[in-house]
Amino acid sequence: MTPQAERVRIRIRGAVQGVGFRPFLYGLAARHHMSGFVLNDSHGVLAEIEGWDIDAFITTLHRAPPPLARMDAIDITWLAPTHEPGFAIRETSAASAGQTQPPPDAMCCAACLGDLFDPGSRFHLYPFTSCTDCGPRVSMTRKMPFDRANTSMAAFPPCRACQADYANPQNRRFHAESIACPACGPRLSHRVEEIAEGLLDGKIIALKGLGGFHLICDATNDTAIQRLRARKSRPHKPLAVMIANPRSADIFGEPTAAEHALLRHAAGPIVMISARAGLAGSVAPRLANIGFMLPTAPVHHLIFHALRSKTTERAQNATLPFALVATSANQHGDPLVIDGDMALQTLSAIADMIVTHDRAITLRADDSVLSVVDAKPFFIRRARGFVPDPIDLGEDGPSVLGVGGQLKATLCITRGREAFVSQHIGDLGSFATWQFYRETTRRILAMLDAVPELTICDLHPDYASTRFAETSTSRLLRVQHHAAHLAAVAGEHHLKNPVLGLALDGSGHGDDGSSWGGELIELHGARWCRLGHLTSMPMPGGERAAREPWRMGVAALSMLGRGSEAVQRFPGIDGAGRLASYLGAGNTRPGTTSMGRLFDAAASLLGVCTRQSHEGQAAMELQALVRTPSSLRDGYEIRANILDFSPLLRALLAPGLTQQHGADLFHGTLIAGLAEWIAQNAASLDHGTIALSGGCFANRILSEGLVAALRARHLTPYLPRALPANDGGLSFGQAIMGRAHLIGQQHPTQDQRACA
Repeated sequence: MTPQAERVRIRIRGAVQGVGFRPFLYGLAARHHMSGFVLNDSHGVLAEIEGWDIDAFITTLHRAPPPLARMDAIDITWLAPTHEPGFAIRETSAASAGQTQPPPDAMCCAACLGDLFDPGSRFHLYPFTSCTDCGPRVSMTRKMPFDRANTSMAAFPPCRACQADYANPQNRRFHAESIACPACGPRLSHRVEEIAEGLLDGKIIALKGLGGFHLICDATNDTAIQRLRARKSRPHKPLAVMIANPRSADIFGEPTAAEHALLRHAAGPIVMISARAGLAGSVAPRLANIGFMLPTAPVHHLIFHALRSKTTERAQNATLPFALVATSANQHGDPLVIDGDMALQTLSAIADMIVTHDRAITLRADDSVLSVVDAKPFFIRRARGFVPDPIDLGEDGPSVLGVGGQLKATLCITRGREAFVSQHIGDLGSFATWQFYRETTRRILAMLDAVPELTICDLHPDYASTRFAETSTSRLLRVQHHAAHLAAVAGEHHLKNPVLGLALDGSGHGDDGSSWGGELIELHGARWCRLGHLTSMPMPGGERAAREPWRMGVAALSMLGRGSEAVQRFPGIDGAGRLASYLGAGNTRPGTTSMGRLFDAAASLLGVCTRQSHEGQAAMELQALVRTPSSLRDGYEIRANILDFSPLLRALLAPGLTQQHGADLFHGTLIAGLAEWIAQNAASLDHGTIALSGGCFANRILSEGLVAALRARHLTPYLPRALPANDGGLSFGQAIMGRAHLIGQQHPTQDQRACA
């Protein structure tokens, strides 16, 4: 018997627009001799497929989607056959614009890399080569729908050859909005050979890429790097390194298999990898890990190619592959530069050469930074390559706006069952960054066509984001900093209430007005209960203590009754003795329960770091010393649910203790004390699910050690995965609490009855 044709309607939700899904389905239908159509709509991709082997079609769809696609859900409805001939790709409806988003930018794919170095290709050595699987997306989008006319590529009408590729469903550049070639596309301001010559001569070059300008120089040239640090006022903060290919990572570092895979991700992120010798020591002073990234744009590949050629011409005997420092191009505290004219104004004092191009960047985005923690990707900064991909909330809900914090600021808007978190914005203490923050708010609300019912901010009255929220026309809700950190983990992983969580960071405004940062919290929707905290330590100088760890060292000595040792412990610091006397007289306010300040105290007592030029420097340098964490017997005490590490601090003062042994003891004892503290509360509350968040969890030794210790106690810990554990994920947690407040009308303050 002849089989009967069948017809299905397929709805695909996820990252499926602008990633070649329609031509993929067109080709799949042709191979399976199917008829029907496919189009983009407000929910994602809609297709109707008719033929004799629907099951095989759907199996292939599941197994081999386009490289940049992410299918969150596939809904299938069986229909009556219509017997229409052929298969058609239909245009996106303009009515869908507010309901769809452009995909993230993606680094140059292998096929385009082949074209780039193929003398027979019209894209040979063209620095803006791209296709449906790679190139700029959101960074060139002005408005939706995502069509060429609505992008900065509108300024470059395609030539006849590019137009033919664009219109051919069987070509991988079908509807690739960034398609261009030397005959019709953007152009660099300088020759690639000139850039390579400059790098070999030790010059610093400002280079316009996908999401903004990089400052690049030779990563093996210590003189060039020191000059870059001096000009950018960045004396110690680690610099990222761009390498030509994954093989170079094995030469300059010791990547794990998971780190290798993350390095090759289409987003082209910076990946933290244990370093080997070969790079200049000034790349990441006193640190064990370096951030590596692969070339993200064709121009980067061309530069590495030219560097190899120039080395041969100069008869240099290069024993190592080339590596380039690639750091964000901006003045200290300001947002990333994206405009050529602005680059000339602001980067001329830093860069010896400014290389721009004439394709406008419409959305600035720093490089994303990740590490691998517990064998999975872990964000330190989420930006280019991952934004604007939404986070699935699991269920529909009201639209709310979370405005984030003061540092590492982001914004989050929810719509339906999705949350859209902006790219990393930065420190709102800078006026330029403050303007960028406001522009980002307007853009994200307009692009999503969203009107939030509620705006959620931090309790801190002096955050710029709080003041911004107070000008909102929607209702305002204030939520506690660490409760929002934990709500972000609960929201991402769809954890059921209640959740027991540990928040560890540098600072957050407590509902008692003091500085918190080592908090054990029970979270239930928008309600929360502070079950316990780290012992409060004096924080002399307030926020100055975060920049000058020696102050926390003196505070620790005073707590231990050994303030008289301050001058001996900190001989080069004027004021250490006076501060010890001041604290000894009983002046211990303000105080803090911050884990970040506990790290500062330990680092300063061990002589590792007494002054910081960038956030987290003391903790990072202390972590770099760790070899084998070891727990100090009786190194902590738990009284009335307050965890006290004073015995550990006292042990760090032992004569003859090396910095490495001290770092091992500190990390190992923290892990042991925190694990026991959590386990005691989990048992009393009958909770097995544990949320872990806050900036201190960027410390991989602490994170992995605590996760392992909790699992050994038969508990189930969750770390943030879709967003950073630091304040980059705060806006999402605020939005989660705001939605819970609207849905359950819960007041988002501490539930004193639960705490009693």
